[in-house]
Amino acid sequence: MDVRTRTLALPDANIVHHVRGPLPAGEGSPVLLMIGQPMTSEGFTELAAHFPDRTVVTYDPRGLGESTRADGRNDNRPQTQAEDLHALIGELGGAVEIFGSSGGAVAGLALVTAHPEDVVTLVAHEPPLIRLLPDAEGAARADAAVTEAYQQRGWGAGMAAFINMVSWQGEFTEEFANRPLPDPAQFGMPTADDGSRDDPLLSDASVEVAGYVPDVEALREASTRVVIAVGEESGENLTGRTARATAELLGQQAATFPSDHGGFHTFDPMNPGQPEAFAARLREVLADGS
Repeated sequence: MDVRTRTLALPDANIVHHVRGPLPAGEGSPVLLMIGQPMTSEGFTELAAHFPDRTVVTYDPRGLGESTRADGRNDNRPQTQAEDLHALIGELGGAVEIFGSSGGAVAGLALVTAHPEDVVTLVAHEPPLIRLLPDAEGAARADAAVTEAYQQRGWGAGMAAFINMVSWQGEFTEEFANRPLPDPAQFGMPTADDGSRDDPLLSDASVEVAGYVPDVEALREASTRVVIAVGEESGENLTGRTARATAELLGQQAATFPSDHGGFHTFDPMNPGQPEAFAARLREVLADGS
């Protein structure tokens, strides 16, 4: 399917998005918008390919990927991204269905809170909302340790600390806090520091994503059908736990999807997802919410 790249010019940002299929989408199915953060459009390439019958739009959040910003900031706020998405949905011709991954799931919740009329169904896959956990303080310390490792020793050290955090099963106990951080080399990552400190995942630029607390009343009153999703292989890791905590907060049980946090792509050869099965499950949930 041909992919058309378009740019939405806002007063303080240019939002680049990629369109597969006709606009307007036509009768029968609304646009299916796939959103991530800090992951950008390319992360949804495999998943989008399994919806040749739908108009699928992917986008790069402001300041990430091909999208630019001129607001003098580098932080990633769910509320700001929600307003960008609201403007984008207006350009796409009306209410959409959304699959949101990770930070994109958080942005989707913020969008439904502010503009429920924009979204028919939101499938929010493993939103990393650490403040909803019973061990929120321990999770916050683990998250801060990632940023500290990155700031002190660079990308490899920061990513190794991130893997250490997201692969931990269960609550962030003293046992976790006392674990030595892994050597980046054991993950095939560089040990040298290239001096950069602008990674949106490892720096503190996305602290408001993990620290976001959903407005439960607004989400329950919204016309949007909100489905919280969790990977069947996520177990008791961080985002598996936050997904189930978010679902419980909203009075529902998380919908189970194949694989884990990155189950919709095969980018990681050591831990490939199941995009075909994932797409089939997404179709099922969009159709009936089961």
